[in-house]
Amino acid sequence: MSEALLIVDVQTGFLNQFTHHIPKRVARLIETGNYNQVLFTRFINTNNSPYCRFLSWDACSDEPDTNLAPEIAPFASAERVFSKPGLCGIPDEMASYFRQRSIQQMYVCGIDTDMCVLKIAMDLFDMNIEPIVLTDCCASTAGLQAHLAGLAVLSRNIGANRLQEAGLGDGTLAAPAQE
Repeated sequence: MSEALLIVDVQTGFLNQFTHHIPKRVARLIETGNYNQVLFTRFINTNNSPYCRFLSWDACSDEPDTNLAPEIAPFASAERVFSKPGLCGIPDEMASYFRQRSIQQMYVCGIDTDMCVLKIAMDLFDMNIEPIVLTDCCASTAGLQAHLAGLAVLSRNIGANRLQEAGLGDGTLAAPAQE
C-alpha cells in the first residue's frame, strides 16, 4: 500500500555527530517505494526571527545550511519542498496541499525530534491527519536525550501507537559512530 511521507528539515545545517546518519536512513526509506507522496520541509532562519532576536542564533539563514542533505536532494522536486520560518510547524502552503488532497495519514521523519518533528506531528494531529512518527529515522541535533524527550512528549500527545520504527535503525538507538 502506498502512503505519504513527510521529511522534516533533513538539511545540511542540521547535520552533526547526533544526526549524520539520518539522511542515509531517509534515502533508504524513500527507496523502498512504499510512499506515493514524498514531501520535504526545510527550515529557514529569517532575519529578525525569534531565533535571532531571543537566542542570538543566526545559522540556517541561507545556503548551504538550508539545502536538503545530498543523500535526499535527488528525491526532491521544487513543488514538494516547503520552506518554513522557524518552529512554525506546517506552513500554510503545505496545509493547503494536504487539504486539497484529503490526506488522512502522514508518516513523519527528520530532524529535530524534540522541536520541528514534534511540532509538525502535533500540527498534523490538530488538522485531523494521523501522524505516524518513524522513530529510527528521526534524531536531534542536541543528542539522544533530546530525541528521547521529543518521543516522550509525542507519545503523550499523539499516542504511543503512532511512534513506530521503519526497521532502519541497524540495532542502535543513538547515532552510530561516524565513519
